[in-house]
Amino acid sequence: MNPMTIQEPAREIAVIHQCDVLVLGSGPGGLAAALAAARAGVSVTLVERFGCFGGNITTVGVEGLAWYRHEKTVEAMGIGWEFEERAKAMGAASPESQSLSYEIDSEGFKLVADRLVQEAGIHPMLHRLVVAPIMEGDWLKGVIVESKAGREAILAQRIIDATGDADIAHRAGAITHTTPVEQMQAASVMFHLAGVDKTRFMAGVREDPQTYADWATGEWKIETSGKEDKMFSPFLKKPFAQALQAGIIPAHLTTIAGTWGAMLDSGELTYMNLVHLAGCDGTDPDSMTQQEIEGRSQAMLAIEALKRFTPGCENARLRNFGMTIGIRDTRKIDAVYNLTEHDVREQARFEDSIGIYPEFIDGYGILILPTTGRYMHIPYRSMLPKGVRRLLVTGRAIGGDRISHAATRNMACCAVAGQGAGIAAALSVKSGVELDAVSIPAVQQELARQGVRYQ
Repeated sequence: MNPMTIQEPAREIAVIHQCDVLVLGSGPGGLAAALAAARAGVSVTLVERFGCFGGNITTVGVEGLAWYRHEKTVEAMGIGWEFEERAKAMGAASPESQSLSYEIDSEGFKLVADRLVQEAGIHPMLHRLVVAPIMEGDWLKGVIVESKAGREAILAQRIIDATGDADIAHRAGAITHTTPVEQMQAASVMFHLAGVDKTRFMAGVREDPQTYADWATGEWKIETSGKEDKMFSPFLKKPFAQALQAGIIPAHLTTIAGTWGAMLDSGELTYMNLVHLAGCDGTDPDSMTQQEIEGRSQAMLAIEALKRFTPGCENARLRNFGMTIGIRDTRKIDAVYNLTEHDVREQARFEDSIGIYPEFIDGYGILILPTTGRYMHIPYRSMLPKGVRRLLVTGRAIGGDRISHAATRNMACCAVAGQGAGIAAALSVKSGVELDAVSIPAVQQELARQGVRYQ
């Protein structure tokens, strides 16, 4: 039996804005795309459903943009590097605990992103949810957004889907696939603590240092290349095992464990990545509702365990949750070229490279850190969806298989792909050619001008 339906009456929708390049979503990929396109000389509009730019950094609280960085790590530089440098300059970054990078303050980066958007002359449109494509045949002409102002239309010459879930690409008819829920990487509810005694906490860390080999728990095993096994990791597992034994954490909750980010002089212990929620479907609002509530509940159990069993955390308290749950894995496009596990493990090289990314794989039980100078290319074709014209998809939804996603989903890689997408979209407008015919040498020349290493 079909579910009950209603008939929505047809109506006229006002076109409130037009631009050359429209970017949907302002996470590291979308923000980088918008900045790159604007710097390449076209009019750019950036649409975001929340009240701030930054995506996973600001709304979820994932503050470790480049926690893979070590002495021999080779990177693309570009806008992803700029995010970190501007955050440092604006007092919104602290040295990261396990690498040579800086942890970006999720609240402070809201101001950093505002400043970058304003300086680039990007038209900002916060508090608007993209709900539908505007199509003419297979040509994506614009989008419908919903907000407190109702339904509105925005038209553009080229559109970049940086929603993370390929929302508009999917609704526009692009070929996409969604990871089965039972195979999706777990979602996370991030939180931050206050009231921690830094001296006692760090003394406890020094007395019992954890490594990446310790990431293995009863619920998951980590495959490394071997070189990671003795490297320091800010990993917390023992207090939760003690809490389970003491009955503070229910016996079925065996997945509470993970990393902390930075221990600040102010007593703030940040980027607590301890809650892992299997079975959360980021394309299903009912699933996300249940898991948001469950994740916050588990976070409070984790805090109680820390207070009882971790030196320096006796007076710890919740400072804040992220604004929304962190999703790692949902929908991806079937691109003109889909990256493979072999590509990310074996330093793939492509003639249409739009940036390099170090050999960093984090997901599906695999952790490989870039400590030997190895890196791969990100091909432009992995952002070209099949079935829809004048659309690029960037961020974690680019084309690729399961293990390649464990590399390309990471925020720094999203920024690399986003910068390439923004430049390609801008040059497509300026040269009057379709996105699948844009000059790759011209894109690479502009990438170099913007300070990106692509070879």
